[in-house]
Amino acid sequence: MKQSKLIWHIFPAVLLVGIAVLLAVIFYAARNFNKFYYQQIANDLEIRARLIEPQIRPQLISGDYISIDKLCKSSGKISNTRITIIMPDGLVVGDTDESPATIKGHSDRPEFMAALNSGLGTDIRYSKTVNKNMMYLALPIRHNDQTLAVVRTSIPVTLIEQQVSDLYQSIVSSGIIITLCTAGVSLLIARRISSPIAQMKEMAQKYAAGNLNEPLTTTGATELVELAKALNKMAQQLSERITTIIEDKKQIQAILSSMIEGVLAVNGAGNIVSINSAAAKALGIDESSALGHNFEEVVRNQEIQKFIRSIFEGNRPSETDINTASSGQRILQLHGTNLTDSKGGKNGAVVVLHDITRLRRLEDVRRDFVANVSHELKTPITSIKGFIETLQDGAADNPEETARFLEIIARHADRLNAIVDDLLSLSRLEEDSESRRVFFEMAYIKPIISSAVELAATKAQKKNISIIMECDENITAKVNSVLIEQAIFNFIDNAIKYSNPETKIQVKAMLQNDKLDISVSDTGNGIEEQHLPRLFERFYVVDKSRSRKLGGTGLGLSIVKHIALVHGGEVSVVSQPGQGSTFSLCLPAHLHNQK
Repeated sequence: MKQSKLIWHIFPAVLLVGIAVLLAVIFYAARNFNKFYYQQIANDLEIRARLIEPQIRPQLISGDYISIDKLCKSSGKISNTRITIIMPDGLVVGDTDESPATIKGHSDRPEFMAALNSGLGTDIRYSKTVNKNMMYLALPIRHNDQTLAVVRTSIPVTLIEQQVSDLYQSIVSSGIIITLCTAGVSLLIARRISSPIAQMKEMAQKYAAGNLNEPLTTTGATELVELAKALNKMAQQLSERITTIIEDKKQIQAILSSMIEGVLAVNGAGNIVSINSAAAKALGIDESSALGHNFEEVVRNQEIQKFIRSIFEGNRPSETDINTASSGQRILQLHGTNLTDSKGGKNGAVVVLHDITRLRRLEDVRRDFVANVSHELKTPITSIKGFIETLQDGAADNPEETARFLEIIARHADRLNAIVDDLLSLSRLEEDSESRRVFFEMAYIKPIISSAVELAATKAQKKNISIIMECDENITAKVNSVLIEQAIFNFIDNAIKYSNPETKIQVKAMLQNDKLDISVSDTGNGIEEQHLPRLFERFYVVDKSRSRKLGGTGLGLSIVKHIALVHGGEVSVVSQPGQGSTFSLCLPAHLHNQK
C-alpha cells in the first residue's frame, strides 16, 4: 500500500475515535464533576460552620452580640468565607461583610428554614447584600436541646464555577493532546522512517513551551544524533539563562517591594510595566490591575499625568511636589527620569514617589509651636518690661502704685513659670514615651481620682462648686498613677475655671465596651462645635483673653492628650453651647480589668 493511501485510511479513523473519546469524557465530566465540586464545597462550608460553632455558642449564651459580630468579621476574613449568625426569629446578629443593623431579617431564607427543620440546609442563589451568586450552608447552634441560633457559611459561586471551568479546560486540553498523540501514532506507523524527526519536533515544541529540563534522546543516523545533542545543549543554555533572569527579576521585585519610596515605570507607549506597593498605595490604585494599562487610565491625578508627560518630552531628570487627595490629603515628592534602550534612545520613564506629608505636617506643627510659644512668652515679658520701665521712670516713689505694679509683675512671672513648667511636662512625656521609661503598675482607680479631686478642692470651694465622684471601688487599671492623677486634675481644673459659681462637676469612671472611660462633666457655657477638633492642640484656647485672666497656659489639655497617648489611649470632648462640656480619657482594654 502506498504511503499516501495509508495516511488517508488510518489517520481520519484514529482522529474520529479520538474526537469521540473526547466528547464522551466531556459529557461524563459535565454530568458528574459539577455535582462533585458542589458537594465538596458544601462539605467544606459545613466544616467551617462546625469550626466556628463552638466559638459562637458562649457568646450566644451570654448575649454578647457585639463580640459575635467581631468574631464573624475576623474569622470570615481569615477563611475567605462569609459567616452569618441568625437568631431563630431570623434576626442577624453577626456578619462578615455587613453591619447586622443594616441587614433585613433572614427568616425566609431556604437554608435557614431547612437548618431549623432538618439540621442542615444548603442553597445557591443571588445575594443582594454582596451582589453575587452565593452558595449557602446553614447549621443550627444548639445548647441543652435548644436552638440558640443558626450559623451560615457561604462563598461566591463564581469561585466554584471557575474551578469547574478550569477542570473542563484541562479535560478538553488532555483530550486534544490524546487525540493528537493518537493521530501522531498513526502517522508514525505510516512513516516509521520519520520517527526521529517527529520526536525532535515534539521536543522543540516542549522547549518553546518552557519545559527545558527533559533531555532529547534519539538513535539512527549520525546527523540526527548530532542534531539531538545540539538541541539538548541549546535547552541547557536557555534553562540557565531563564533561571538567571527569573532570579534577577525576583531580586528586583523584592527590592522594590521593600522600598518606602514608590516606584512607577512606564514604557514608550505610556503603559505601566512596573509598580511597587508603595507607589500603588500613594496613588490609590490597585497594583495588579494597573500593569499593562496606560498611566493616564490608571493615575487619575492630572498633575502627576502632566509630570510623567514632561519626562517623555525632556531629557533631564525632573522633580516636583504634588498635593493629592487620594486616601486623604497627601503631599508627594516626585523624581522622574527617562528609561533608555541599549542604543541610548528613549524607551519610557521611571518616577520615584516619596510621601512627605508627615514631614510637611511636622514642619507646620513646629512652625505653629514656635509662633505660639513666642507669642505666649512675649505677652507677659512685654508686660513685665513695661511695668519695670514705669517704675524706673518714677512710679516707684508711689508706694501704692509700686505694690500694684509688683503684684502684676509677679502674676506675669507666675504665668511664665506655669508655661515653662507645662512645656517641660510635655517634653518629659514625649521623651519618656519614646524611650519607654514610663512605669505602669496595677492600681485602683478610685484613690487616684480622689487625690485629683482633693488637689482641686480649694479652687472649687472658692466658687462654691461641688465635685461629685462616681467610681466603683473594684475598678483597677495598669497605669502610671501620677500621670493619670495629673490628667484628671487638669480636666477638673479646666472645668472649675469655666463653670459658673454654685454649680456641680461630675467625675465618673466606668468600664464600657471593654474600655476604661474616665470623664469629667460640667454645666458651664459649653464650647462651639468648630473649636472641638483643636481643643487638645498646644496653646489653642477658645477665648484667649478669658484664658489668660483665669491663669490658663493653653497647655493643660495638650498634656492630658500626651498622657493618654503614653497609655495607648485617647481623649475626647463632647460639648454644646449653653449645656456644658464632658471631657473623657479612654484607656484600651489590655490595660485594665475588674476584680
